[in-house]
Amino acid sequence: MQYCRQCVYPGAAVNTLFDDDGVCSACRTAEEVAELATADFWDDRRSRFEQLVEQYRGRNDAEYDCIVPVSGGKDSYWQTYLVKEIYGMKPLLVTYHGNNYLAEGQGNLDRMRDVLGVDHVVFGPSVDTLRKLNRLGFELMGDMNWHGHAGIKIVPVRTAVQFNIPLLVWGEITWTVAGMFSADDYVEYNKRTVMEHDLRGYGWKDMVERAELREQDLTWLRFPADKDLARVGVRGVYVGNYFRWDPNEHARLMHDKYQFEFARQPFERTYRTMSNLDDMHENGLHDYMKFIKFGYGRASDHASKDVRDGYLSREQAIEMVRKYDHVKPRRDLERWLDYVGMTEQQFDATADTFRNPRVWWIEDGSWWKENVWGEPSSFGPVHLQDAEQLNKYERADKRVA
Repeated sequence: MQYCRQCVYPGAAVNTLFDDDGVCSACRTAEEVAELATADFWDDRRSRFEQLVEQYRGRNDAEYDCIVPVSGGKDSYWQTYLVKEIYGMKPLLVTYHGNNYLAEGQGNLDRMRDVLGVDHVVFGPSVDTLRKLNRLGFELMGDMNWHGHAGIKIVPVRTAVQFNIPLLVWGEITWTVAGMFSADDYVEYNKRTVMEHDLRGYGWKDMVERAELREQDLTWLRFPADKDLARVGVRGVYVGNYFRWDPNEHARLMHDKYQFEFARQPFERTYRTMSNLDDMHENGLHDYMKFIKFGYGRASDHASKDVRDGYLSREQAIEMVRKYDHVKPRRDLERWLDYVGMTEQQFDATADTFRNPRVWWIEDGSWWKENVWGEPSSFGPVHLQDAEQLNKYERADKRVA
């Protein structure tokens, strides 16, 4: 498996490409932005955002100027601070609540309404529905947090139609993550990318057909009709297109201004303590499944971003990957297994079916892969039983670039 020569991103990272020098598209996009990022560059982008805001601020026919979809995290605080305090808009905050908040994350969410002086709608499906979606998402696509990706992208849009609020202000854009787009694309929210990327091509009907759920249980998962989106003029923009996106700076500023709280207990799978407090499994079991699938995890994500932003050297990033990426998060695993009613043996056997044969191979009853620090190594026993599945990993060309 190929790794970027500047950061620690692997070739298995979604939407990541490598050039002839072995540098990933995310690093090249970051360089593109850095080369352009003079004062005039950001002044021009800020001006574009101001022009956009002027179209929606203070409209006589709307109670709110925009919707800000929030999880209660550091970036949610910063987005809300930006549109309300800097640009004088009246936002309605909308949260999808997936029932897996850390105590610190729940506290941050509850505090937003008070410290930022905003109205806030929080929607959460029933816990029984969420348990079923957690288990089904894991069994179907190896992603117990599928419901969360779907909820935060659909519930705010449904709310926009219900309240007749055309503008939604999202946060980060994907060119800052994997280099999927150019900085000049100004990508906006659209149903196609939500279906293909966030929802992996699945919808509410797939969930009803495969679990003991009724259509009425998943009304929140249905996109509004196109005619209703057009009637309201729904538009979703990303402030990451207009302002330099720095999660470390967001966290520091929001802590200083609004007492945003970091995780009190270190995570088992990454060194950052200010990210993903809205779902304990994002940095835990959900991220472990990314390692199982693609051979890298959130520590690689965080370290690669921090290399591009100048917070870490590549050597320091490699040490973070070596320390965290492979860890099976025990306390997180035990909580989730009890939550959905599954044994660890069932979990491991199902998890192995999602391993990418371009990344993993079997040797002496263990899973092996290439590593960013050079030599390959093994990462746990094989739980697969099906002969046809096993054969995928027993090829002569075990190590595929």
